[in-house]
Amino acid sequence: MAEKNISQAVIARLPRYYRYLTELKEQGMERISSHELSSLMRVTASQIRQDFNNFGGFGQQGYGYNIEYLHHEIGNLLGINEKHDMILVGAGNLGTAIMGYISQREMPYSFVAAFDINPALIGKSISGIPIYPIEDIQAYIQNNGIQIAALTVPRAEAIKMAEILVNSGIMAIWNFAHIDLHVPENIQVENVHLLDSLLKLSYNFRNRQ
Repeated sequence: MAEKNISQAVIARLPRYYRYLTELKEQGMERISSHELSSLMRVTASQIRQDFNNFGGFGQQGYGYNIEYLHHEIGNLLGINEKHDMILVGAGNLGTAIMGYISQREMPYSFVAAFDINPALIGKSISGIPIYPIEDIQAYIQNNGIQIAALTVPRAEAIKMAEILVNSGIMAIWNFAHIDLHVPENIQVENVHLLDSLLKLSYNFRNRQ
């Protein structure tokens, strides 16, 4: 498939498509139309077709989508079949929860190590993943070829820690610190602001009809 510029809005919907298709597969369904998928996902059928046309369409006119094939193809787009090691920076409550959640699911990313400044945590493990002192992080990244890190440190430490990660060879950061990271253009960052999500809920709840 030839590469093209895909909007971030389309990319943001791919995981949701994948999640619904996983559920449909588990229910034993074999085919689905864009209108049926639209009813399930509350996305217009036209939007679904436009999204899929960015990647070749995946369906046939009047025939709908083969669920297993579509699930497989979107999984490939999302890199589901590619395995990558990942480290956690910040083994507090949030980091612990994220590691536990990921370790219980079949994901393309697996945590292999965690790092923290708290002496009480060093030498312990979370879900079988060892916790090392933050001073060891650069050597660990470089010795093990790690390219992906989840960042769950406090806001005040996030910028400095991101700089250390980038200088150590990290190419992608899953950022849970309450600050947007600004890194070189070749570094991929996904900023996850839990409070933003809560405030969006608050707005919609407050202004509900």
